[in-house]
Amino acid sequence: MDKLFETAIFTRKALLKIMETRSHEELVKIPHNFKNSIFWNIAHLLVTQQLLCYRLSGLDLSIDEEMVSKYGKGAIATSVVSIKDIDYVRVNLLIVVEQLKEDYEKGKFKNYQSYMTSTNIELCDIEDALTFSNFHDGIHLGVVLSLMKIV
Repeated sequence: MDKLFETAIFTRKALLKIMETRSHEELVKIPHNFKNSIFWNIAHLLVTQQLLCYRLSGLDLSIDEEMVSKYGKGAIATSVVSIKDIDYVRVNLLIVVEQLKEDYEKGKFKNYQSYMTSTNIELCDIEDALTFSNFHDGIHLGVVLSLMKIV
């Protein structure tokens, strides 16, 4: 399990570095033929990890519920993003992974409601959720890297 958390932290640090090197305008720009921005993809990862690991385990999220409606699955991206949201993601992107590791080590994820992802991967327990979350982070990191080439 240590490798899963190590991978998650590595990916999140790469995303934070991107956030630090791009202007607000670059982060929120939705290029022609794209449905979302660099920032939306990063915020979406913050939300998705929480939903897959905590909500499906019947536990409280560590993030504001407002973030779920703005950046969860099916949310529509907008180029109007507050500095507050960007700062919130910047502050919490790594913290939630560190908290997840701590909660996992404490055995908090006893109950897990199985879930079929949109990629037809069934998540049956927290270990499945952690593995899928890293896979999901990797997909969106790839999208972010593509977006960086055109914004």
